[in-house]
Amino acid sequence: VAAAEARLEAAESSVTELTGQAASAATAQAEVAAAVPALRQAEAEAAAELHRLAVARDGLDAEEARVHDARREAETRLEQIATDAAREGALAEDATAALARLETERTGLDAAREGEEADAASARAGVEDASTATEASETAFTALTARIAADETRRADLTRRLDEAEARIRHLTERAAEIAREQDVLRARAEEGEEAAGPEGTLEQAQAHLEEARSRAEAAEAARSQATAAEAAAREAMREAEQAHTRLGAEEAALTGLVAVTDDDMWPPVIDQITVAPGCETALGAVLGDDLSAPADDGAPIHWRLLAPLESPPALPTGAEPLNRHVEGAEALRRRLSQTGLVPDEATGHALAPHLAPGQRLVSRDGAVWRWDGFTVAPDASTAAATRLAQRARLEEVRAALIDAEAKLGMAREHFGGARETAAAAEEAAKSAQDALGHAYAAVNESREAQAAQAERRSADASRLAALEEAAERLRGELDEAEARGAEAREEQGQAVDPEEAREREVALRAELTERRARLIDARSTLDRLTREAEGRRKRQADIEAEVRSWRTRIESAEQQRAQLEDRRAAAQTEIERLAAMPREIATRRDGLLGYLTAAEAKRKAAADRLAEGEEALAEADRRLRAAEGALAQAREDRVRCEAGREQGEQSRQAIAERILERLECTPAQVLEAGGVKESEELPAEDVLEARVERLNRERQNMGAVNLRAEQEATEMAEQIETLETERADLIAAINRLRHGIAELNREGRERLLASFEEVNQHFQALFTRLFGGGRAHLTLTDPNDPLEAGLEIMASPPGKRLQILSLLSGGERALTALALLFAVFLTNPAPICILDEVDAPLDDANVDRFCSLLEEIAHTSSTRFLLITHHRLSMARMDRLFGVTMTEPGVSQLVSVDLREAEALRATA
Repeated sequence: VAAAEARLEAAESSVTELTGQAASAATAQAEVAAAVPALRQAEAEAAAELHRLAVARDGLDAEEARVHDARREAETRLEQIATDAAREGALAEDATAALARLETERTGLDAAREGEEADAASARAGVEDASTATEASETAFTALTARIAADETRRADLTRRLDEAEARIRHLTERAAEIAREQDVLRARAEEGEEAAGPEGTLEQAQAHLEEARSRAEAAEAARSQATAAEAAAREAMREAEQAHTRLGAEEAALTGLVAVTDDDMWPPVIDQITVAPGCETALGAVLGDDLSAPADDGAPIHWRLLAPLESPPALPTGAEPLNRHVEGAEALRRRLSQTGLVPDEATGHALAPHLAPGQRLVSRDGAVWRWDGFTVAPDASTAAATRLAQRARLEEVRAALIDAEAKLGMAREHFGGARETAAAAEEAAKSAQDALGHAYAAVNESREAQAAQAERRSADASRLAALEEAAERLRGELDEAEARGAEAREEQGQAVDPEEAREREVALRAELTERRARLIDARSTLDRLTREAEGRRKRQADIEAEVRSWRTRIESAEQQRAQLEDRRAAAQTEIERLAAMPREIATRRDGLLGYLTAAEAKRKAAADRLAEGEEALAEADRRLRAAEGALAQAREDRVRCEAGREQGEQSRQAIAERILERLECTPAQVLEAGGVKESEELPAEDVLEARVERLNRERQNMGAVNLRAEQEATEMAEQIETLETERADLIAAINRLRHGIAELNREGRERLLASFEEVNQHFQALFTRLFGGGRAHLTLTDPNDPLEAGLEIMASPPGKRLQILSLLSGGERALTALALLFAVFLTNPAPICILDEVDAPLDDANVDRFCSLLEEIAHTSSTRFLLITHHRLSMARMDRLFGVTMTEPGVSQLVSVDLREAEALRATA
């Protein structure tokens, strides 16, 4: 305190001295600041004049540059005009030469057009003659082809009908023999007269036992349901009681460990000796804080000393209740708690805080604290003492609840044991009743099945015998009909016409038709060529006329352009002469501006020098003023700091003296003597003690809150981990099974695909050779190592061609190859119905004939029926039945069908 007073006196003298220096510096700064504006105005005027002259000089320079640019531009335009004039002259010469050339070409075209009409007429006559001859050959060939197709169709139909009749006769004969044998067996069984097993009385007796067993089972099931429900309710009650008991036991153990007083603690803290009213734990902890950890034993170095109550203590503000009324067993805390008031809320505490006497405090139930000297603590500030007091209160509640939980748990376990025994007995009775009911049902079912089987067998034998008699009668009629059809087919087959002669005539007509078609194509080509040449000459003459007009227009335009260029050249020459005289005038004006600019620059420099001197003086005065003001402010702060240090030192000295007096009941000078410490003895280091206290506080905080469900959570987590591991093992096993299944499917699919591919390939090779009348073809996989992912390539070699892929064949060859592949797949996996849409459109007559023959063979050798959509006459002639749509009147369509088999039969009959 004495040192602080000495520093305070020095600071006050320094403040007085620096106040005079600051006043002097402020006067000098004001004088210099008054002179600076005039200097700045003079410098600004000189700078403005210099800027104006510089702008004028820059304008002259820019004008001179523009003159030079304009002169160069004019000279460039003059050169460009000369170049344009030369180009226009060359264009005029080119136009004259082009006109001469076009005139020569037009004369040649006029000569070539003479006689073109006669040549065209002769070519048209040749086309008409060739077309007439070709149409006649085509008519004869078409009629012959239709007749041959009809004859072949009729012969094939007769053969098919004969084969079908013979096959049907054999089938009907075999079926008749089978029916006769089965009739003999059924008649023999009926004559034996078998009786149904088991009397009617057995079924009635079994039904009576069943009803009795059902009644007993229903009664036992109702009793079992009631016992099970009672057991479940008792189990749930016991489980809830166990959970409550376990939860309270864990909480009681945790709280006991937190608030227990260890035997090795020589001086237990006072907090373990007091009892606090519920709801006041936070308030007491906020007021006393770490002081509650001190013991009440006089032998401890730091302890609460029991003192008599104050004789005339200052009264607490109105509205505050002494805190010692809510605390029991704290005699040593009586003085402290009697001067601590408990307020109902924070607003009351703020209102009463200014009226506190020295040493008094106010506290609210949520932990807000107001001290007489202005020290304030916000509400809800957690303290270790408040937490410990709350834990002790909670421990008492938990122990009381634990006693009730133990009693409830015992009763629940006893009730559950009785319910479980009752449920087990009911379960056993229900099981016995169900077994008896099952045996009764089995006996009834066996009796019913025996009687039903006997009756059903007799009825089935009678029905089957009647059906066989009807089938035998029907077979005899069908057999007679099949024999008649076979005889009719043999007779018609003997009368059929041999088609060899017609085929030879067909070959001759085809050769003649091919020759006439070639002549017709040559005549049409000649006529088209003559027509194109004549049209080209006419078009070229029109183009020549247009070009002549264009070139004459270009010549006139070139003459006009040359005249315009001459006028522009004269104007550019005049502009160049005018611009050549302007640089001399600009040089004269620049010389005058340079003189003015030199004088203005000297004037501006002098004003700038004066302004710089004034501003420098002003800056120096400002620096001195700021330094004086800073030193004055620092001196004042030092004086205030010294005063605060003196007051704080005095308060600290008084507080320490009070604490020494309260705890040790002596003055500061008597502390060492009261503690039994000699003056020469070395005291413990303060930082060591503080470090120990901090370490103990950190260890307590690091422990954190007690997790009362840790054991239960660990058990649940272990169960979840076990479940997840089991599911993981199941998933791995399922993945392995799935991979094995995929591998098996791939293997089997690869085998089946290769087998089907080989079968399709064999059919394809045979059908290709048949449709083309020779050649060879086969199918290949793009990747034989992986047939499931490989593509398919079709290699074909028609007669007279090399082996190549399908895309290199002609349109008809590709169509025939595709048909061969289609029928190869169809033969591998046939279907009842096959629809073909315009598949014969790209084929010629010979290939259509091969296609129809193959289609008939497949239809006759299999049970497949083909529906062919076509416009080809040969295909329609080979079909069994035709369907078409006709419009007998506008807007009305009608379906028309023709059965060619019936038509042939009618024609043969006629």
